[in-house]
Amino acid sequence: MSSYSVTEPSARSKSVAAVLVVLYAVITLLPLLWIISTSFKTGPDSISYPPKAIFSPTVEGYVNLFTNRTRATTEQLATMPPPANFAEEIVRKRNEVITGPSRFGERFLNSVIIGFGSTFLSIMLGTLAAYAFSRFKVPLKDDLLFFILSTRMMPPIAVAIPIFLMYRTLGLSDTHLGMILLYTGVNISLAVWLLKGFIDEIPREYEEAALIDGYTRFQAFRQVVLPQAATGIASTAIFCLIFAWNEYAFAVLLTSGNAQTAPPFIPTIIGVGGQDWPAVAAGATLFLLPVMIFTILLRKHLLRGITFGAVRK
Repeated sequence: MSSYSVTEPSARSKSVAAVLVVLYAVITLLPLLWIISTSFKTGPDSISYPPKAIFSPTVEGYVNLFTNRTRATTEQLATMPPPANFAEEIVRKRNEVITGPSRFGERFLNSVIIGFGSTFLSIMLGTLAAYAFSRFKVPLKDDLLFFILSTRMMPPIAVAIPIFLMYRTLGLSDTHLGMILLYTGVNISLAVWLLKGFIDEIPREYEEAALIDGYTRFQAFRQVVLPQAATGIASTAIFCLIFAWNEYAFAVLLTSGNAQTAPPFIPTIIGVGGQDWPAVAAGATLFLLPVMIFTILLRKHLLRGITFGAVRK
């Protein structure tokens, strides 16, 4: 008689689970793959009906994304010198000339500064606050934690008008500092609650041993707690970055030029003949890369460390 385990899944269960996971992955990745493929289409191919799955790839969308262009007559093109690079060659085939770079590079850099700046600030402040709530007797701790949590009980855009008036008075509208502080204020409640849960699971005995060995409280926090909380810090950083990176409503309301990020800019990309869908898809594709790379770099920290819960009281 063969043995049967109530904890080990059967071969049939594993097969069903594998099929469901693959099906979910395909459904999830299909829109992303379509956006990436659209970025390598020509304008007519991107709006053709029925949609084209097989096409001749081109980097026309990326050229349009990073350049401003205008139409030129055949006579004007004939008097111009030969194309200096592949971008000019692609543009002239459509009877256009490049008039200068677009603003996408500036908008993308703003997203990097604001997104990663607010994430770093949220993690730094959230880690310190979470450690204090986890390790010290803070007066009215439960009330303070509930107050921090209550800031997540309504959508942030609900307070858009007061924030707009306050930022206009303080001169923070359309500034990097203003957007970093705003996104930090939204993300810090999530950071505190997530990180407190991770720090609560780190045994106090580790810190007590470090204090006995002569470490100060800050040294114990930096050299004992932080390495073991790396899993929670990485997970929280990813969630904070995703919000700050993708946020659209506040970016539209509070920025217009100097600090405008990529999300409000990408939908406004207009070609010579109307909406330039390959350029929009190219911008969306490039916009995905930093978060994807950041997540890949931190993926090894997303699994719980083996030291969590190692010491039982």
